[in-house]
Amino acid sequence: MQIHLQTSSNFSQRVHPSATSSVKRLIDIVGALIGLSLTLLVLIPIAIAIKLDSSGSVFYSQTRCGLNGKTFRIWKFRTMLVNAEYMKHLVPNQAKGNIFKNSQDPRITRIGSFLRRTSLDELPQFWNVLQGDMSLVGTRPPTVDEVMNYELHHFQRLLVKPGITGEWQVNGRSHIEDFEDIVKMDLEYQKKWSVIYDIKLILKTIHVVLNSKGAY
Repeated sequence: MQIHLQTSSNFSQRVHPSATSSVKRLIDIVGALIGLSLTLLVLIPIAIAIKLDSSGSVFYSQTRCGLNGKTFRIWKFRTMLVNAEYMKHLVPNQAKGNIFKNSQDPRITRIGSFLRRTSLDELPQFWNVLQGDMSLVGTRPPTVDEVMNYELHHFQRLLVKPGITGEWQVNGRSHIEDFEDIVKMDLEYQKKWSVIYDIKLILKTIHVVLNSKGAY
């Protein structure tokens, strides 16, 4: 499935250099294999903690939009109640634009809060990277309903693969509550992109995660 871009004549035929870089892909594969190895090491204790904390599956999946609007299924450790999607309308949105955020979201479980704060919930996404749907570094992966409400300039975000980390991850993470700010960061990444710049963002991400900055 691919989301029809109202800008197809302008965007869908364009390819950002990062999307075709063999060196970036090689780094993604190596990084994904390392990440999945780490995931296996913590899988059992995380799975037990999730199960003890609330009923439901260990993993959570959702359809997201990737390169040029192509949809894929993203994987995470579950951090919310199983019926969270049906409760979304009961939670006020603290963000502005095509994103949803609430720092005190009651749908997040106790262990889910810890997993989000430490970014451990995102470890299964290394499987998405290995499959090629995501990259280690890229843009924040949007949901289908977010993309359906995009304005013209927002579609340029989809010219690169979504990433586990990116400009938004190292420059504010969850404290960024205006979608336009995320768009600006994503487009800035496209301008600055190089393999060396990706490596710098990965190193910065490790520092941010270890210090638990900006996550909720």
